[in-house]
Amino acid sequence: MNKDVITLDDLARKVGVAPDRLAEWTKAKLLKPDGFGDGKAPLFAAWSLERAAHIRRLADLGYGTEEILKIIKKVGLPRDERGRKRAPDKGRFLTVGNLAERSGVSPRTIKHWEDKGIIEPDMRTEGGFRLYSESYVFLCKLIRDLQLFGYTLDEVKAVSDDVRTLLAIEAAPNSFPRAEVEKKLEAMLGAIQGLFDKMKLLEEGIERWEDLLKKKRKDVLAIQAKNCKRGEKAKEGSDA
Repeated sequence: MNKDVITLDDLARKVGVAPDRLAEWTKAKLLKPDGFGDGKAPLFAAWSLERAAHIRRLADLGYGTEEILKIIKKVGLPRDERGRKRAPDKGRFLTVGNLAERSGVSPRTIKHWEDKGIIEPDMRTEGGFRLYSESYVFLCKLIRDLQLFGYTLDEVKAVSDDVRTLLAIEAAPNSFPRAEVEKKLEAMLGAIQGLFDKMKLLEEGIERWEDLLKKKRKDVLAIQAKNCKRGEKAKEGSDA
């Protein structure tokens, strides 16, 4: 996926048209956003610049929006048939601040995870802003869970590396030697079992603490009630 994205205003400036005109082309589906940022602002892959420039040339020749649509349906536009793929993560993209708020961690934590190679942005704007798909909200919560399980960041990175490796093997299993695939899969199964074992210990610990806290809460409430009665008796004595 091309990780460079352009805002509507930047694309309009590069093509040399007014943003309102580009917005009109987008509404008419002459251009299709590859995602959306804050406030549902459309974001375009960098290669959309060529498509927008060609649409402008047609418009400059006097063709209206409906006529350009007919031309596209009939003969297409340059580069449409050259294997260009749209971003698979099409949807709303989150800034670092949005992602931090949604996942319950700080922006600094997300930056630290990036520095460790645990996560990486789906896209970057020309201004350098990092953008993430909605799926990263769940992923960040999973990373936080692993830390609660006692995993260090290096161990968390090992898990994320395993996930990337598994995705690569699933996408092109014949690209790796059979023995290497077998070795990697065995290691992943071991890691999965290790996580199951830690989860079991955590579940047992949670159950112990739930029982203990329920008992202690009853004890605290009973002592609190007795203490209130002491206060009432002391008050009655002073009144007498």
